[in-house]
Amino acid sequence: MKLLYFASLRQKIGVPEEDVTPPDEVRDIKGLIEWLITRGPGYEAAFEDMRVIRAAIDQEHADLDAPLGHPQEVAFFPPVTGG
Repeated sequence: MKLLYFASLRQKIGVPEEDVTPPDEVRDIKGLIEWLITRGPGYEAAFEDMRVIRAAIDQEHADLDAPLGHPQEVAFFPPVTGG
């Protein structure tokens, strides 16, 4: 699957996107994040507070407990503020 990282997540991880094959036991967004954290300090820093992480599966907003299924793309981004 393709992972996309935006804003501060992109800066901390160091890449805007990557293709990954998570282990079979990764079944939801939270599990995917937990697996990504094991990949290095940039991921650990990016996802240190999962409460503020927003995600989308195939361009549809998704909660952390959303099942992954077989997505083409998962995007991660920090909360967005505006006025």
